[in-house]
This record gives sequence, structure tokens and C-alpha cells, in this order.
Amino acid sequence: MATPPDRLAAMRRSYELGGLAEDDLAPTWHEQLRRWLDDAQVLEDATAMVLATAAADGMPSARSVLLKGLDERGLTFFTHRDSRKGRELAANPRATVVFPWYRLERQVLVSGTVEELDNATGDAYFASRPRGSQLGALASPQSQVVASRAVLEEARDALAARYPEGTPVPRPPRWGGYRLVPVTAEFWQGREDRLHDRLRFRAQDGAWIVERIAP
Repeated sequence: MATPPDRLAAMRRSYELGGLAEDDLAPTWHEQLRRWLDDAQVLEDATAMVLATAAADGMPSARSVLLKGLDERGLTFFTHRDSRKGRELAANPRATVVFPWYRLERQVLVSGTVEELDNATGDAYFASRPRGSQLGALASPQSQVVASRAVLEEARDALAARYPEGTPVPRPPRWGGYRLVPVTAEFWQGREDRLHDRLRFRAQDGAWIVERIAP
């Protein structure tokens, strides 16, 4: 049974765990993100982030991916280049990610340009993945229509026989890494009365400035 609209409108809670002042911030956006990632380790899937991309015609799409690298250059993730997000990034190499840490009453939004990582980086990360994940990536034509789950499972099983335990599973040729190079990184902390704290690092003239944004 669908939830009545009046009940949906009444679903709310107050955010009271803490605040975020300018003096609380680390010197750089990536150090601040590391601090909050450390705090988020109490959560399941702390490194999961919603990746939003857009096609050349402006149609947006979003999905969750896992953060696999972080330094002053940006945030790293991996996927099939022929997936929907891969095709959209090829046509429009810009994206935003959101870390939705609801239990901590926090979220982080990072926006910027996206660049492809080289094949050697993709090979190294792919080799570190569990064998089942390797086989799944090789078997799946990501974002393409398939007739049934059985088709995917049969492809995986055939690859498992082709590459038995102990045999290296090759990286799919169109599977690789990306780096989101930030132009903004916003740190959001929930507060009472919806007067949330929003502090944003923004690139300007080769440096970073910090600014407070109204909630």
C-alpha cells in the first residue's frame, strides 16, 4: 500500500549531532574529506558515493560507485567505459559525487572535470579485485540489455572454466579508472531548524578559497 501524501510530508527529523565552523576545517579539501571518511568508517559502505553524470543533450543520470583513491589530484573510481556513465563521461567529462552519510548527519558534494586513468593503473587495480568480481566484470556488458540473468551467469561460468582458480583473469579492454578533479568540494553538516552548515572549498585563480553557503 502506498504511503499517504500527508504521512510523507510529516516524515522529518531534527539534526543535532554537531556543527561545522570554518576553524574546524582542515587546510585542504582532500584532508577534510579524509577526516570525514575516517569518521564514516563506523558506517557500512562508507566509501560509496553517488556519481551524477549527464549526456551530451543534458539528460542527467546517477548511480552509486565506490571511491578507490583520494589525493590532492582528485577522487578515483573504476567502471566499464561502455557503461552509461562511461559513455556520458566521454561525451561530457564533468561530474558530481555525493557521499550521503545520513547517520552522521553529513554529506559531501564534490564537482569537477573527469579524466581517464591510464591502462597500467586499471590493470593494477583490476588485479587486486576478488576473482569473482573480475569474472563478473569480464562477463557483463554493463548497461546493455540482456535477455535474462541466466545469460550473465552462463557467461561468468564459461569464463570461470576458461580461467580456472590460480589463473590471472584479464582486465576487460574497455574497463578502467577515472579521476574526478574537483573545482568545488562542499562539506554539509546538519543543524537544528534546518540552518545547516555548508562550507565549500572552491578553486579560484590557482588557489582554493573557503566560503559559507546559506542552507
